[in-house]
Amino acid sequence: MAHSLSHAASSASATASVGSNRPDLATDAIRTAREDLAACFRMAARNGFEEGICNHFSAVVPGHDDLFLVNPYGYAFRELTASKLLICDFHGHVLDGEGVPEATAFYIHAEMHRRLPRAKVAFHTHMPYATALSMTEGDPLIWAGQTALKFYGRTAVDRDYNGLALDNREGARIASSVGDADIVFMKHHGVMVLAPTIAEAWDDLYYLERAAEVQVLAMSTGRKVLPVDPAIAAETYRQMREGDSESARLHLAAIRRQLDAEEPQYRH
Repeated sequence: MAHSLSHAASSASATASVGSNRPDLATDAIRTAREDLAACFRMAARNGFEEGICNHFSAVVPGHDDLFLVNPYGYAFRELTASKLLICDFHGHVLDGEGVPEATAFYIHAEMHRRLPRAKVAFHTHMPYATALSMTEGDPLIWAGQTALKFYGRTAVDRDYNGLALDNREGARIASSVGDADIVFMKHHGVMVLAPTIAEAWDDLYYLERAAEVQVLAMSTGRKVLPVDPAIAAETYRQMREGDSESARLHLAAIRRQLDAEEPQYRH
């Protein structure tokens, strides 16, 4: 199912093309981003959010808006560490790291970051419950559960599934479907979470799947699922978003503490 980005330059050739203008990719901020992203991969694996070697997380490199961190082709989420992550440009050159990105990872994420500067972080998964809702008739979330209200008014649906994203045109098409949304349900495919920070992307990814899970369970009872009154939903959304960035920061810190105790190799 996964495809290697066959035309991507190797680290050596990318270095040669950059020459003496090669950016400094060993700053403390970049190291922190690597560790935060690696922690998200590991915890996503623990929660069953990944699918084989096919899903991908990316983050714009701190201090370099034309570069992004992404997982290399061929690795499961639970195998990834900070140093295994690649730094790529928007042309498919790998400036730091061993290997190449998976093809759809490059074509989707490069276009997301290039066309949507606000999307500093992009997490794409086929996590089961949210993906199941992307396959159903109508809008995926029906705003019946409190957790879902975190996303009230923040979602879009890419209804034009067009097969695998194996070129820039498909990545651009997906990016154009986003609008002002932070969460994109990709019909027949999966979900994309966009955020200004790694912590906020993780927080949204985690709670999105929890919201989808309880909705699927409620729907499975065969009884009518009752949505929250729109006015109350909007007010609850406002309440939930107050301090959300700080809550997300603490959430990421919590998963890093767990991993520091149980899987510290993620930091290497």
